[in-house]
Amino acid sequence: MNRKVLSCVIVAVATLCVVGCGNRSNSGTSSQTKATQAETATTFIPALPPAMIPEDQRMAYMVDHYWDKFDFSDTTFISKVDLQHMATAYAVYVGGYLADSMAYEPMSRLMRKASTSRRMFDYFMTLADMVLHDPNSPLRSDEKYIPVLEAAIASPFYDEYERMPYQHDLFVAMQNRIGRVANDFTYTLASGRSAQMSSIKAEYLLIFMSNPGCEMCREVREQIMASPMLNELVERGTLKILVLYPDSDLQAWQAHYNDYPSSWINAYDKEMTITHERLYDLKAIPALYLLDSEKRVMAKDCVDVEQIEHLIMQAEEQ
Repeated sequence: MNRKVLSCVIVAVATLCVVGCGNRSNSGTSSQTKATQAETATTFIPALPPAMIPEDQRMAYMVDHYWDKFDFSDTTFISKVDLQHMATAYAVYVGGYLADSMAYEPMSRLMRKASTSRRMFDYFMTLADMVLHDPNSPLRSDEKYIPVLEAAIASPFYDEYERMPYQHDLFVAMQNRIGRVANDFTYTLASGRSAQMSSIKAEYLLIFMSNPGCEMCREVREQIMASPMLNELVERGTLKILVLYPDSDLQAWQAHYNDYPSSWINAYDKEMTITHERLYDLKAIPALYLLDSEKRVMAKDCVDVEQIEHLIMQAEEQ
């Protein structure tokens, strides 16, 4: 789990703990007791592993039992509980206990549990959209969202028209999955020369989807430029960086052309093929994709430069 995700989960756990601590019974006044009971009625507290379970088995226990105390048949509860509280609880589960590579079955199982009614199913679709699909969520994850989308498409609660947006999202989520070869595309340089992404020869290729004038793009660019490790790899030719403008306003692109180092490949998508054929998910820009020498995806649609560094270091150690 990268630092940004871990920080988000720690904050979420702290929030749950603050809420949870208020639910313990005490010998206070009657009004305090009533307030506590009211709070308990609208608070979800995850199951905790039994004390006798070894530390190295607690994560696995939480994957299977986190939702044991949640009544999936109680639609009254979800009408009263604070949505942000439940989104936080959901974030703790998917961010704290589920690795992307092991998330498919637990997420599928969770959606089956939520299938007690249309209302409950819609509710968990909303939580998934907030935590796993929103472009601004630090826990956004296609690998965890794919089983949710598959459950929506297969659900008897939805008709063919209601399934259509989920089918679209599933198509996009299935592109450029971790460990698989990235979709190829043609890029065009300022000189007018075009080439295939797959023709770039390097041990690592960092694709940087960027828009001119984008503040967050500038921040990511500066983080990459400030990284001694990445700069050294670029100088050695081990890493190549392709910064790609996927839109059509070439005047804006040309105006910001010199924002990027000359050692980077600065290009645009002349035919806007990436957008038209949905080869990459562009609803959130900037986006970084790290590929290995075979153009297999190591990192997908992220903005975490530290994660890029960490993945390269891991690969170099193997």
